[in-house]
Amino acid sequence: MINPKLVELLVCPENRTPVQEADAALIDKINAAIAAGSLNNRAGKLIDEPIEGGLVREDGLLLYLIRDDIPVMVIDEAIPLEQVS
Repeated sequence: MINPKLVELLVCPENRTPVQEADAALIDKINAAIAAGSLNNRAGKLIDEPIEGGLVREDGLLLYLIRDDIPVMVIDEAIPLEQVS
C-alpha cells in the first residue's frame, strides 16, 4: 500500500489536479478488462499484466499505475478510464 502522505503530495502531471488511491472495485474492473485484452494505456499500448493499484485523477478520467508501491506518474502510461465500464 502506498503511503497516504505521499498521495496527498502527488498531482496529475497533465493538469496538476489531485489524485486519490483507486478502490478495490475499480482495480478489479481494470484487471478484468486487462484479462479480456481490451485495455490500452494513453499511448495506445495494450496493457497485458494485471495491476496492483493505481491513483485516480480527481476528475476520474485517468488512472496512474502503482508498481511495487511506487506511483508511475507518466501521462502516456496512464489508463484512460472511459475504457472501463
